[in-house]
Amino acid sequence: MTDPDVRARLDDATREILARTEQTSLPTTPNPAPSAGSSRNAQGGGASAYDSALRLLGVRARSRHELRTRLLDKDFEPTEVDTVLDRLAGVGLVDDRDFAHQWVRARHTYSAKGRTALRHELRTKGVDPGVIAEALGTIDDDDERTRAAELLEKKIGRVPVDALDDPAERNKHLRRLVGMLARRGYGPGIAMELVRTALDERRRN
Repeated sequence: MTDPDVRARLDDATREILARTEQTSLPTTPNPAPSAGSSRNAQGGGASAYDSALRLLGVRARSRHELRTRLLDKDFEPTEVDTVLDRLAGVGLVDDRDFAHQWVRARHTYSAKGRTALRHELRTKGVDPGVIAEALGTIDDDDERTRAAELLEKKIGRVPVDALDDPAERNKHLRRLVGMLARRGYGPGIAMELVRTALDERRRN
């Protein structure tokens, strides 16, 4: 499913919430019969699990596990939460495969995160390992190298050129820059190669 499709479905669901809210705000209008996933939480009087889920999805896309955890934290019953998630999955608003592809595309393109970091992030969101592998497969080695090089270019200018004549100083900067790339999710091989090349070029220039 494409991003516009997801947004259109979310907009439709949001309009449903607003329409239901307007109806219940009129004193002469009886309360509508609750739909699946629209019961109130344990405290009563609060937003339904369905409404809460849509509001969370309105902020950003979420994995099923992530959304379930957030709803349980709001004290909704597990059976109600699962019913709501199944309902949302049925209309394409909860789709871990689509979520993983969106996450990888956005975090790799705009945050310059490498595959290792993206894999860890998706694991913490409860995405299936097979789905993660499929999403990460959309990043090829050239993409990975390009993003890492762009990130390194922003940092290499802080290295004093005269410090690179001292082996100890050079190694210090090399370790720091390789560590920076590793923390952003790039493998040690590509990180070491790019940093060494960048330091050599900076020394020559």
